[in-house]
Amino acid sequence: MPVVVKLLLTRCGMKKTGDGPLHRLPRRPLRLSSLLAIILSLSACGTVAPRLPPPRQEAVSRSLRYHVTYVREPGHALEVEVGLDQPGEQEFLFTQPGGVKTVWAFRDPAAPPLALPVQGGSVRLPRGTHSLRYRYPLDEIIRERGPGFFTGMGRGDARYLAGKSWLLRPRVASPSRRVELWLEGANALLPWVPAPEGHYVLTAADLVDSGFHSFGGHRCQARLPGAVLDVAILAPMRHLGDAAVCDWLGRTAGQLLTVRRTFPYPRVAVHVVPVEGDRTPNLFGMLMWSTPPSISLLVGQEARPEALEADWAALHEMLHLLHPAFVPRTPWISEGLATYFTELARARSGRHPPERAWAELLRGFERGREQAAGRTLEEMIEEDAPPGIYWVGAYLALLLDVELRRATQHQRGLEDVLAFLAGRGATSTPAAYGAAVDAVAGRPFFEEWWARRLREPAFAGLEGLLEALGVTLTPGGIQLRPARDSLLRESLEARSASGPW
Repeated sequence: MPVVVKLLLTRCGMKKTGDGPLHRLPRRPLRLSSLLAIILSLSACGTVAPRLPPPRQEAVSRSLRYHVTYVREPGHALEVEVGLDQPGEQEFLFTQPGGVKTVWAFRDPAAPPLALPVQGGSVRLPRGTHSLRYRYPLDEIIRERGPGFFTGMGRGDARYLAGKSWLLRPRVASPSRRVELWLEGANALLPWVPAPEGHYVLTAADLVDSGFHSFGGHRCQARLPGAVLDVAILAPMRHLGDAAVCDWLGRTAGQLLTVRRTFPYPRVAVHVVPVEGDRTPNLFGMLMWSTPPSISLLVGQEARPEALEADWAALHEMLHLLHPAFVPRTPWISEGLATYFTELARARSGRHPPERAWAELLRGFERGREQAAGRTLEEMIEEDAPPGIYWVGAYLALLLDVELRRATQHQRGLEDVLAFLAGRGATSTPAAYGAAVDAVAGRPFFEEWWARRLREPAFAGLEGLLEALGVTLTPGGIQLRPARDSLLRESLEARSASGPW
């Protein structure tokens, strides 16, 4: 990858961080031309100093109150007032710092505001502070750092960024601490559903990973049985109207029902960010573990409907909704599951014939094996480098799925592990994942299986597995033939009815 592209990717926040999972799309690199198109569209943005209107309240309230105003002149920005609910000394921070240098603290009404420097993302509030003021200068940051999924992107009057970049939150973010958030100046899409009065009622814990936020742009909805996708489109697509974009996303989300009986969340916010002049159906995608999760998709504005329908990226990101957030971040599980089920879901839904799904998996396994270059599974996991980690994870998912179906006479599989975990909370651990595998299998085997696999070459046993499943690569493509486990293979390709757990 050219050095300039690496620099832009870093500036866009597209790297691993310690405060949240990052989901890279493994197969297609982000184009420099696409990033330049976004940067050029914002080249006229200006820089302004923070404005300090008087605070709206002086008394401490029973809730931590945010009043957010989306302003456009002289440049797009978010002006934020925070009314405090606790009068004592306390510490606030930006989960992803760098966008705000100074926070203004208001205490005695007769005293001038106190300028508090943001150091390492943190602000220490003196006793008696009743409210705060700060400004997140969207256009200035986009111009200085380049457009990024976290720090901000924009088209026309619309802007988009991650909440963790601009929302100042308590360092100790208790789920029992009530938060109310009011927003004015733009039609916004946040991860949360507003109260009937129009504001958001949250907890401080919701601010830790606050998902993606769009201000302005277009809106549409896609409805599924028992669920809705609320969609923000930052700028119009060239060959699809807003309704067609939502129809495409709805059909994509419907493929999750080939893996789970019900959609995993009643509401999910999806942000579509078109890139001017590009016809690529996907450039980048990401899911953030807000409550509920939110998804962003960077797509070419010139992409044709048929290209979007055939693409895999939106489905890959939505499939992350089926597993919990793993702590610590464990990409061989999370990315492996999403990569593996992307191909199975497309076969089960009829988007692709089974032969095409196996061809895509084998092509990916070969890419992963080339990157592994004979190294062990343990070495690949320690390296944690895409795209190899995605395909190592997908191969492990296939191996586990086969083992589970063999152990249960084709009655249960890896999707039952996901259903098991779904009943146990929004977060999980690698150890809990192994325990879920054992529970579905009806006997303990994961720990021994895992210890043995770690010492083997990353893709050991692939040819033997394919032979047993009846998957044969010929000069004319993939052929599916009768074999020892061909019935098992057919159960992999069939629509699932997971559970009950």
